Amino acid sequence: MENRKLARSSNKMIAGVCAGVAEYFGWDVTLVRIVYALATLLTAFCGVILYLILWIIMPQK
Repeated sequence: MENRKLARSSNKMIAGVCAGVAEYFGWDVTLVRIVYALATLLTAFCGVILYLILWIIMPQK
């Protein structure tokens, strides 16, 4: 098993959280950003709180 670490990416638009999650799971960054944006809009902006929490706890790459 490869040694992966969840960290913010340097491929960022705001803080690199979505790109870091995409790199960790091996997903497309654009897809993660679209899913995040839709989830934020459909859940009364709860995604903003999640994004801020991840921004704080995820280390820089």
